[in-house]
Amino acid sequence: MSNIVIIGTQWGDEGKGKIVDLLAEYAENVVRFQGGNNAGHTMVVNNRKFISHLVPSGILQGKSCFIGNGLVVDPAVLIKELDDLESQGFPVSPDKLKISEQAHVIMPYHRRIDHAREKKKGKNKIGTTGRGIGPCYEDKATRRGIRFADLIDPEVFKDKLNNLLEEKNFYLTQYLQSESFESQLILEQYAQYADRLAPYISNVSSSINRRIKSGQNILFEGAQGTYLDIDHGTYPFVTSSNTVAGSACCGAGVGPTAIDSVVGIVKAYTTRVGRGPFPTELFDETGDAIQKKGAEFGATTGRRRRCGWLDAVMLRNSMHLNGVSGTVITKLDVLDGLETLKICTEYQVDGQSMDEFPVSLKVLADCQPQYETLPGWTESTSGVRCFEDLPVNARRYLERIEELTETPVYIVSVGPGREETMIRKNPFS
Repeated sequence: MSNIVIIGTQWGDEGKGKIVDLLAEYAENVVRFQGGNNAGHTMVVNNRKFISHLVPSGILQGKSCFIGNGLVVDPAVLIKELDDLESQGFPVSPDKLKISEQAHVIMPYHRRIDHAREKKKGKNKIGTTGRGIGPCYEDKATRRGIRFADLIDPEVFKDKLNNLLEEKNFYLTQYLQSESFESQLILEQYAQYADRLAPYISNVSSSINRRIKSGQNILFEGAQGTYLDIDHGTYPFVTSSNTVAGSACCGAGVGPTAIDSVVGIVKAYTTRVGRGPFPTELFDETGDAIQKKGAEFGATTGRRRRCGWLDAVMLRNSMHLNGVSGTVITKLDVLDGLETLKICTEYQVDGQSMDEFPVSLKVLADCQPQYETLPGWTESTSGVRCFEDLPVNARRYLERIEELTETPVYIVSVGPGREETMIRKNPFS
């Protein structure tokens, strides 16, 4: 039995979807433990692309999938995703997907507040996806949220909605200069969602713990990345949930002793979507070439990703924040053909060296990355299936990442397909 947590070590978009889909072959269960439909996990199977926003990536492997209590879920988005999967030949029955009755429900006013706030902030906006994720987590933290257990109880749902709507409408109209909502329209709409989703709603924590006791393998799937964590990320340019590995326990309802290891996904370079600090960002032709070759556009928003060199300062911090056992290096093939590569090994601030990732955005803005230059390779890596067959300089690049992060590389990905992967160590073995 092995219970593995998959997390992103950078600003998200590291390729977690592919790796969860790949490793799901060795697990009976896949659990999503935080975030919402602000995440997009891309999987390519038999040259067909699938993008999952809420349904765990293991669904394409026919695994038992769980949406944990740590998520905030837009019912309309989830239903559309279920319908899309069925239309593509992957019907998702209630015996294959369970939604935690404790997960919180994204309401229409959450989305409208999200958009209106960003508009009001103008040039100072955070750059949210506008999906209502943050406002829903706010209501959860202030004990005013609506959970799936409430959604499927018409009387409770009506009472909670009516108690909330007066305040939400006042905030929308008087402060944000936006439109208000009619209670009856929401009640009718969400009653339809409740009817559709009721068979999927259950006590997910109990289900997962029973499977752990029976010896089944479980894969815990995170969303976004370490530096979007609300506590440990580049605050306030972060998401509204804890994205680090420790969140798997509280977001799925299991104890910490249930986790056997943590696998950190590392893109072979660095990207981020939206605003916020990015010490190794490239503003030259190399950055543009990486962005174009890597098709670096957000799976959820379609926004162009900013690109830069690999940052080992970030990665070292991620390794200890998450307790990473081993890493997966993705998109190595995007670096094919570059004459030289750079890795940031430390920062310099006011003439002083810094090898830790600073908390202060003011300090971070003054950080000058100090680079180590490595030779690139001209050979294509996309067809390589054995680590020893990689170009010498590609192997050296990976070995240097291991040295700088003090963490072994378990898996190397050289393309979006399942087969475009080298497994040096299977975390389930």
